[in-house]
Amino acid sequence: MTGSAGFSAEVSDLITRSAGIGEIIFGVCLLVFYKNKHLVILNILALLGLLLAVVVMQPPLLIEAFNPVTTNLPLIGLSFIWLKEIKLQNNRHL
Repeated sequence: MTGSAGFSAEVSDLITRSAGIGEIIFGVCLLVFYKNKHLVILNILALLGLLLAVVVMQPPLLIEAFNPVTTNLPLIGLSFIWLKEIKLQNNRHL
């Protein structure tokens, strides 16, 4: 997707690698701080942002196998369930 945005091959590679490293760091943060509702909300917003970026920049990808719709929407749904569980856990401790 970065190549279609007009970036050179070298810059596209750097952006892709940086995004991958960022996703790993974010994933580790989610695992470590899984009770932090703000981090889960950030996860939902990031997944929505990524989905919207594909809609705007590469709409044909939406009909491919393992497209952003079939991967992001279930994760967003699970994140809402996760938020509900965090709320239940917080209410039990009151």
